[in-house]
Amino acid sequence: MEELLQLRDHLEHQRYAEALDLLGEMEEMSRDDKINKIHSFLTILLLHLIKQAAEKRMTRSWELSIRNAGVQIIRINKRRKARGSYLDTETLHETISDAYPLALARAALEAFEGQYSEQTLGEMVDQGAIEAQALALITASSE
Repeated sequence: MEELLQLRDHLEHQRYAEALDLLGEMEEMSRDDKINKIHSFLTILLLHLIKQAAEKRMTRSWELSIRNAGVQIIRINKRRKARGSYLDTETLHETISDAYPLALARAALEAFEGQYSEQTLGEMVDQGAIEAQALALITASSE
């Protein structure tokens, strides 16, 4: 909110260069917020895909979490007025890779009632296949 008040002040006093700089900062803050939200939902999506791959089963709860996370990622990533998306496929893939370690750590606590370490659980699943599955879930539906 403070940024909007500063922007108004800059415009009212015809300090357009400062207004444009502030606008650029606000755009970056908005994009960072989108990325953080997408990262959070990717962690949930990957968590359940890892558990599914490791335990070789699927529960309704996991299925619902996977579907909900995918829907939310697509919704957050969609640019409404400008069309397109905030994160392209390459950046989504990078964000998936970035979220994977956290998802694996959480999955180690939940899968098999927490009896395996992160490293052991990681060896039980194919990270590349899980990341590809996650990317397919969020890009196939958004095109």
